[in-house]
Amino acid sequence: MRAFKLWVVALGLLGLAALAAFGVGLYFYVSPEHAVRRALEFERRLAGLARKEAALPNGLRYVYLEGGKGEPLMLLHGFGANKDNFVRVAKYLTPHYRVVIPDHIGFGESAKPPKGDYSPRSQAERLRSLARALGMPQLHLGGNSMGGHIALTYAALFPAEVKSLWLLAPGGVWSAPASEVRKRIDATGRNPMIVKNEEEFAQLVAGVTAVPLPIPRRFLDVLAQERIRNHELEGHIFRQLAADSVEQRVRGLATPALVVWGAQDRVLHPGSAGILQMLLTKSEVTLMPGVGHLPMLEQPEKSALDYLQFRARL
Repeated sequence: MRAFKLWVVALGLLGLAALAAFGVGLYFYVSPEHAVRRALEFERRLAGLARKEAALPNGLRYVYLEGGKGEPLMLLHGFGANKDNFVRVAKYLTPHYRVVIPDHIGFGESAKPPKGDYSPRSQAERLRSLARALGMPQLHLGGNSMGGHIALTYAALFPAEVKSLWLLAPGGVWSAPASEVRKRIDATGRNPMIVKNEEEFAQLVAGVTAVPLPIPRRFLDVLAQERIRNHELEGHIFRQLAADSVEQRVRGLATPALVVWGAQDRVLHPGSAGILQMLLTKSEVTLMPGVGHLPMLEQPEKSALDYLQFRARL
């Protein structure tokens, strides 16, 4: 029973904390695909989020989560992830804001053109079209990793339309010290962020947080399937991201920004935070001890509280 409770906590960190009773949990363990689907549905309901779809004029289809009322806040997931990475933190935000969490084009349930332009500029322009289609000519933006890279680009391209930025270990700051992952890529030529099988996915999950999550392997294998199916496209997208530095683009940007970094981030070096603080004229930095690359999953309540306090200071 104690081990099962640990599994429940771990699943919650990935937006899968719906397994509340041993009998139900046992059924889910026997049928892990049902476990994942039901748990995601439960977490979304708990956060006040509903799954929706929208088509852009160019025909590309977005799938997104939406809930809450108030000023619009769009949250952007990172590379290889999907909209459910922000569900746990959204639970604390939907009472205050209209929260919209899209799957980026190329990820999750959204469209995946195989030879598309996935540069941060193109992704930002598409997201602007989505925002306008949803009646959000001005909005607040948050993003983790690749999502932060795109959020910074969105604000640089359309500064009058972005009221604030919440940047959770954003990418694109390539002059920063090399992270553990960057050093591994340089030394071996293998990118651990792109997975081709269940074992590589399990290793990735163990490495992106400060403390590995004790998730049963059968659940990890279910979660791995989306990444495995998408691995060739992800390689194409990663190359475009790695070729794009955001630093000159955002130099002198006056959009108020909260920059958040986990002190134990192995994916993107925490030293990036200081560089962004110098580039963004109205920025502040929060360093979270005991946290890795995913603050909104590892400490969702603390991350949300810091953000709410930041917004109150605007």
